[in-house]
Amino acid sequence: MKVYKTDEIRNIALIGNAGSGKTTLAEAMLFEGGVINRRGEINSKNTVSDFQPIEHEYGNSVFSSVLHTEYNGKKINIIDTPGMDDFRGSVISALHVVGSAIVTINTPHGIEAGTEAAGRYIEKAGKPIIFVFNQLDHDNVNFDQTVESTKGVFGNKVTVVQYPVNAGPGFDSIIDVLKMKLYKYPADGGKPEILDIPDDEKDRAEELHNELVEMAAENDEALMELYFDKGSLSEEEMRQGIRLGMQDRSLFPIFCADSKHNKGVGRLLEFISNITPSPDDAVETPEINGKDVDKSAGAPTSLMVFKTTIEQHVGEVTYFKVMSGTVKEGMDLIVHKTGNKERISQIFVSAGKNRTKVTEMVAGDIGATVKLKDVSVNNTLSEKSANYKFAEIDFPTSRHTVALSAVNESDDEKVGEMFQKLNDEDPTYVVEYSKELKQMLVHCQGEYHINTLKWYYTHVFKIDIEFKDPKIPYRETITKPAQADYRHKKQSGGSGQFGEVHMIIEPYVEGVPEKSVFNMNGKEQKLSIRGTEEHTLDWGGKLIFHNCIVGGSIDARFHPAILKGIMEKMNEGPLTGSYARDIRVYIYDGKMHPVDSNEISFKLAGRNAFSMAFKNASPKILEPIYNLEVMVQSDRMGDVMSDLQGRRALIMGMGSEKGYEKINAKVPLKEMNKYITSLSSLTQGRGIFSMGFDAYEKVPQDVQDELLAAYAAEQEEE
Repeated sequence: MKVYKTDEIRNIALIGNAGSGKTTLAEAMLFEGGVINRRGEINSKNTVSDFQPIEHEYGNSVFSSVLHTEYNGKKINIIDTPGMDDFRGSVISALHVVGSAIVTINTPHGIEAGTEAAGRYIEKAGKPIIFVFNQLDHDNVNFDQTVESTKGVFGNKVTVVQYPVNAGPGFDSIIDVLKMKLYKYPADGGKPEILDIPDDEKDRAEELHNELVEMAAENDEALMELYFDKGSLSEEEMRQGIRLGMQDRSLFPIFCADSKHNKGVGRLLEFISNITPSPDDAVETPEINGKDVDKSAGAPTSLMVFKTTIEQHVGEVTYFKVMSGTVKEGMDLIVHKTGNKERISQIFVSAGKNRTKVTEMVAGDIGATVKLKDVSVNNTLSEKSANYKFAEIDFPTSRHTVALSAVNESDDEKVGEMFQKLNDEDPTYVVEYSKELKQMLVHCQGEYHINTLKWYYTHVFKIDIEFKDPKIPYRETITKPAQADYRHKKQSGGSGQFGEVHMIIEPYVEGVPEKSVFNMNGKEQKLSIRGTEEHTLDWGGKLIFHNCIVGGSIDARFHPAILKGIMEKMNEGPLTGSYARDIRVYIYDGKMHPVDSNEISFKLAGRNAFSMAFKNASPKILEPIYNLEVMVQSDRMGDVMSDLQGRRALIMGMGSEKGYEKINAKVPLKEMNKYITSLSSLTQGRGIFSMGFDAYEKVPQDVQDELLAAYAAEQEEE
């Protein structure tokens, strides 16, 4: 395979709703370019893309596939991305390294939830869009209606470059209003006849041609002057205007295709090769220190890793984009993150699981290598003289959390090891072990995403796992002062144990000073504070420890032991075992024994006195409250509001944004379990939400009663 120069390379991502025909379109593109000699089919499980066993079972893309084709003297790198939003991390990583996005639309279905999601990701990445209206051979195709709905979502930037003459069963003809020709395809697709536009289509074609000319001219003053002078533009002048319009995202062209029968695909490739930006002109991943990146062939070499996979009989495959210079077989590069040296022993051009060995690649190209030791997604590798560091892929935050555990405890360690392999392939899986909740928590994108995790553990790793709802990180606190004293006494031969502690506790409120007088059980208790320790707790809130001992009733050397006992109970609150917070403790009296008093005695006395006082101080359970923002189409607003009210949400405000209604609310974390599934059901997959921690607030009494009963039952079982 020849080494393509930077200006001969085009990088595109295929993006769209599941079922819109991305993988089938990719297959046809590779066939048109001669990379494959036979088009595979999804139902036959023999496509170049979607080659993983799980994708064969699901019938959908789960991971992105890196492909390429050659057309018109250009190398076109293609990243075929999954259509389900649970796998949006692959879409975002693809957009990080390509120059343009092709959004496939299932024309009979029109604009679907995945199409809207694709638009949001592409807009954030700032990439040009080409729309491909696919599956034009199906029943119930209404091309004009789909154009209008596309404009309704993406604006009047959407521009018809092609339209079908006979959409529906028997579809075989497309009118191209850039070239002003009719393309008529054989029944089995392939090379079309290029004909003059029929008389009965000339008026419509001329109208759309003029619209395209005007939009092309608007992108350049010189073209606008030519348009005013001549009343039209040549095909080459239109190309220039369309190219500029696409680059600044002011023009989104529509193309037509029946990718299953390879109709319209060659003309699409011609347009990509002629008009979409090369890496020299595209919006590229920035260097984080603001350095100019030299893409010339002789410049220092740098790569950015955007994807890794693990394949049977191969091991880890690392996919990279050449960011500068030329990467050559046998080259040693430095990993920016670790400073370690890695040898690029082999370089491959990918077509799904098929790879062609090459000796070098230039800036802008996308390739793969194997057997790198310690390289992961978002790593920059470069020659020492380059020392570049490229902006990392900003993977989406999780929207769904489950607790993961092995069915057999002996497999617990393996579960963690295997998870790391999956995280390398899909960084939107995030795992943490919560010491507080005593659970391994998996944060992911949704239930489909978590079912994929389950599939891998069952079919590939051969480990039985189970999922549970994650526990809620409650907090415990008190609402009024209380007093308690506790004597720990133990005699078992030889020296014994003795320690007695008297304490008062009260709620801690920021800015409210400590007290010196308490009325406890009808008696006034005056305190003289001799020392104060303020402890900011890792889990939020504070513990204020006041030493009010007078006359040496407890020796100073035992004070740390008392504090340690209290802190142990703060770590495992008296009500439900949750962390306790925001409490003042006054230690004002106690007793010692000249022989039997020791640290363990005062730790236990302090711990038990604190637990007794806590339970008498009108304790309350606090729950985490989250700020929630929901974006929903207006006709689903009522259903979503009703659902939120059933989740104890407090609506804080409403508004409109980009054609969606926006709801801002505060809602308890407990009520948000599987919310993504509910919202998707209520909004036909179009609703989106984000949430972030706000504060801890007291739970309602009925909820507290339920939690106390559940904890008591749990303790009995243990």
